[in-house]
Amino acid sequence: MTEDPNAPAEPMSQGATPPDAEEKRPEPDYYDQLLRLKAEFENYRKRVDREKPEWVKLGRAEVLAKLLPLYDLLQHAHQEVRAGHAETPLAKGMDAIFREYEKIFKEEGVARVDPSGQPFDPHYHEAFGFADKPGVEEGAVAETLQAGFLLGEKVLRTAKVRLQKKA
Repeated sequence: MTEDPNAPAEPMSQGATPPDAEEKRPEPDYYDQLLRLKAEFENYRKRVDREKPEWVKLGRAEVLAKLLPLYDLLQHAHQEVRAGHAETPLAKGMDAIFREYEKIFKEEGVARVDPSGQPFDPHYHEAFGFADKPGVEEGAVAETLQAGFLLGEKVLRTAKVRLQKKA
């Protein structure tokens, strides 16, 4: 029997798909996607765990850096009070404040830097002119205008200095 091209087509059965509609659609592999997502999340969590101490340290450094101008003002006032009234309750109270500052600085790993007489280092010092001080080598720090501070090995604040220059 030969098929007649003009013959009516047979009706398709209900679950069958037309031959041209049988394109291969990729089935989503949800398990692989889940595994990749889980691995990405684990990597993210590990990275955050590694970076967290550094973020805490940076936040601590920022707070400490904001406290240093207050420390400088109190220190200046303390020097004035001690110069005029060394044994007053105000002087004793300010001594207690500075003991607390020193305690906090020690706990946090903050160290005061006094570069007087040392060679100038632009990483640790900020130059504000020149001075002539006997016994100091030319180009070295002759006078410290404002102390610098280190947080561990990192500079929290550079020291403001004047450099030795022979006339």
